[in-house]
Amino acid sequence: MSKEKNGNKKGGGIKLLLCVLLAIAAFLVVINIIPPRKVAKENPFLKSRDALPMIAAHRGGGVSNPENTLMAFRAAVNEYGIQICETDLWMTADGHLVYSHDSTINRMACPEGAEKVTIAEHTLAELRAYNMGYNFKDPATGGYIYRDLTEAEQQEKGLKILEFHELLEEFYGSRKDLLFIVEIKNSGETGYAAAEIIDRTLTERFPDYRNNLVVGTFHPKIEEDLKNNHPTLMRGASTSGAAKFILTQFLRVNLFAGVDFTCLQIPVEYNIKGVHVGLTKESIVERAHRRNIAVQFWTINDADEMRMLIELGADAIMTDDPLLLKQVLDEYR
Repeated sequence: MSKEKNGNKKGGGIKLLLCVLLAIAAFLVVINIIPPRKVAKENPFLKSRDALPMIAAHRGGGVSNPENTLMAFRAAVNEYGIQICETDLWMTADGHLVYSHDSTINRMACPEGAEKVTIAEHTLAELRAYNMGYNFKDPATGGYIYRDLTEAEQQEKGLKILEFHELLEEFYGSRKDLLFIVEIKNSGETGYAAAEIIDRTLTERFPDYRNNLVVGTFHPKIEEDLKNNHPTLMRGASTSGAAKFILTQFLRVNLFAGVDFTCLQIPVEYNIKGVHVGLTKESIVERAHRRNIAVQFWTINDADEMRMLIELGADAIMTDDPLLLKQVLDEYR
């Protein structure tokens, strides 16, 4: 009798385990079949199904021209035919929002060994005294081709530090379809003020660009401010938001990602404590597209990597060399 009871218990345990496994499998199937909530009805950063990726000029394209200058953006838009301008924003001491990747202008505009010129500690007028092409090397000759320009020549060529509205103003009349990715670099109250300037400038001066611009930040509190006080601004994924989306996709529980961003901006891989996690997965692109999220890879300056991302179906490729990406895309065309 005891053996029979033990056998029955064992059989019942196996049945219970099978039921649990079947329930888990059914649950995973259901949550992968249910259409997820779309973050936006229309997303201009999404390419059409069979189209090639958009070119996003990273900082305007620093390989061919001084980065984050009007000269670089003009060339990227007018000569290389890009669709997206990508750049970063810092606040000056007197409350002007300007384009720069670094918190100082030294790398772009100052002789080696010069005292640091921090954007937050200088006025717009003080920063405009500098030539933002001073340290740019001509890719063909290796020479510093813009160092000897006069003030008037620097202004004419677009080599002065650029204010937020000036880039929008440059193309507003001719390229209403142009897209922008901007990142707020400041934290705290200054970052909140930057978000307010972006929102107000788009509303009051460039309403047709309002849905053409996506804002990102690495600061969680600034992200919360964007959500709460500027909900109609399009947002890019924060570091934590992107990581959560990727993780839930890997675990096949993407329905619980809880995403509310418009663009997923990611590198080709994450390096987590020496472990490389590849992100060039068709499933990532497909699951993002189910939510109307655009997938944009950064920063790609190698032709073979560009080709790989074209085949993957990326919506945009961010590059310092938009001319190279244009040439690679022309091969496909």
